[in-house]
Amino acid sequence: MQRNFHYYATYCAAFLAGYSHEESEEIAYSAALVDFCSATFLRELKGPAEAATTMLQMEMMEMPGDRYGRQEITRIWSTFHFLPYDLYAEVKGGRRYKEKYRLICNTNSDLLVETVELARDKNLEAAGISMHILADTWAHRYFAGTPSLVINNTNYHFYEDVPMNDTVVSRRVNFRHSPSKADDLETSTYTNTIYQISENSVMSLGHGRAGHLPDYSFAVYRYLPAWANYEEYVKDNPVEFYQAFTQMVYALKCLRGEHPKFEKEVYANDTVEPYREEIEEFLRVRDVDSDLGWKTLGEKLSGQKITDFDMDKYKDEYRKAENKDETVLGRFFAAAIAQKQLVTVRIAESGNRIVKIRKKKKKVFGKGKGDAE
Repeated sequence: MQRNFHYYATYCAAFLAGYSHEESEEIAYSAALVDFCSATFLRELKGPAEAATTMLQMEMMEMPGDRYGRQEITRIWSTFHFLPYDLYAEVKGGRRYKEKYRLICNTNSDLLVETVELARDKNLEAAGISMHILADTWAHRYFAGTPSLVINNTNYHFYEDVPMNDTVVSRRVNFRHSPSKADDLETSTYTNTIYQISENSVMSLGHGRAGHLPDYSFAVYRYLPAWANYEEYVKDNPVEFYQAFTQMVYALKCLRGEHPKFEKEVYANDTVEPYREEIEEFLRVRDVDSDLGWKTLGEKLSGQKITDFDMDKYKDEYRKAENKDETVLGRFFAAAIAQKQLVTVRIAESGNRIVKIRKKKKKVFGKGKGDAE
């Protein structure tokens, strides 16, 4: 999902769930920071390397192309952006294919229940991280957080349903690799990653072959994933993003103690209903950068001005603190490490060799010459 959802929609969900304006901003900050807490970000702060929740393009390109490199990539992307749905799914094929198939992301998984419950009785930063993961299960469903051509590739059969006047036109999507060019909504032309014949190329990580299209709230698209025997799958983001939001409100109510346990397939529809028409309307606006809808709703709900997201907001607090564990970033790092450990262990317990548990001491950037163990 785009930053407007992870930040402003999370703020709205938190406020509707009963958190204060200040608490909602802190939860929203952590939800959005998941897309920015890279090794580079941590190195600058001399923070714990294991707390990385994303990878910059250059960082991924510099990773070794061996199994170790793929394990590192998968640990981050499957944990925070493509949470696996069924680690024990029955599927025909060789072991390597099964391992990748079982990492396909989808909504309402047992692992999502554990993710939300892990944040219970923790801090606001843990709540924010869990909301980012929950939201991404809706946007990123049917893709996997591991490099795989057979799982994540797209082909010529990829269509977008575009509203025009009083009808809907099915238009073939034109993918191109032009990172410097903006996506062209008027012609359904979107930038994606370069096709590589290698099964394990990082170009086939997540929804890279589908570009940013899965993250756009307005997108309604159809395609033929190879893992589904080329059966057409339809993704209706306006409908599903609304469901994601109602589930976030419910999950945050759980974390506040309103419900004893987070359960699958439960949504806070009654709480969100008064705002349904407004939300559904701005979710369908064809604008790749619009923050206006969610921000306007949030400020109407709380009567407060929402501070724009700033990834650098808490850096000085962290640098100057004697006890860094009590800072916003310190709590975020601890929650991120706990979440990564949860998902890594669950994948390893399933017998999946793509992610391996490594026993080593905590690594912190910036200790003496190079990294210290």
